[in-house]
Amino acid sequence: MKIDEEQILKLLGDASSCKQGFSLLVARYSEPLYWKIRHVVLDHDDADDILQNTFLKAWNNLDRFEGRSSLLTWLYRIAYNEALDFLRRQKKFSTIGNSMDESVAERLLADEYFDGDETQARLQAAVAGLPEVQRAVFTMRYFEEMKYSQISQILGTSEGALKASYHLAVKKIVDYFHMKD
Repeated sequence: MKIDEEQILKLLGDASSCKQGFSLLVARYSEPLYWKIRHVVLDHDDADDILQNTFLKAWNNLDRFEGRSSLLTWLYRIAYNEALDFLRRQKKFSTIGNSMDESVAERLLADEYFDGDETQARLQAAVAGLPEVQRAVFTMRYFEEMKYSQISQILGTSEGALKASYHLAVKKIVDYFHMKD
């Protein structure tokens, strides 16, 4: 039996069933959140750590969930913020065209969890070099096929600004591939 979000929220709202509700929330949303995070940080172990931090933060802030968005949107916001904070701490952000690109592609091709080819690894390397907002917008729009309205809810930015960020990200990625050919 598949439990829907409304049922999870009901369980979370009752002190006697809150832990059960949270277990269901984790079971239902772990995989999609993992892949969202993985597109941002690229490394399996880092994505796993960030996923755990996401659920820990969600657990500690359940009382702050206001229901103005879906649980999944709320969790995406936490996950993306955690992933971006992680990258800031690790100083993994850099600009397109630096030496990090090749090491990202090499690490991905060596990663047993990466199932792409060299072109996909190069795309990930290009994305890794984008400024954080462009990277987040590109990841959500291109890889996750999210609508701008959804991205706007998660990032708290206007749809117009998101479209501009996406356009700039695409241009930088195209330029990256032209520089490498």
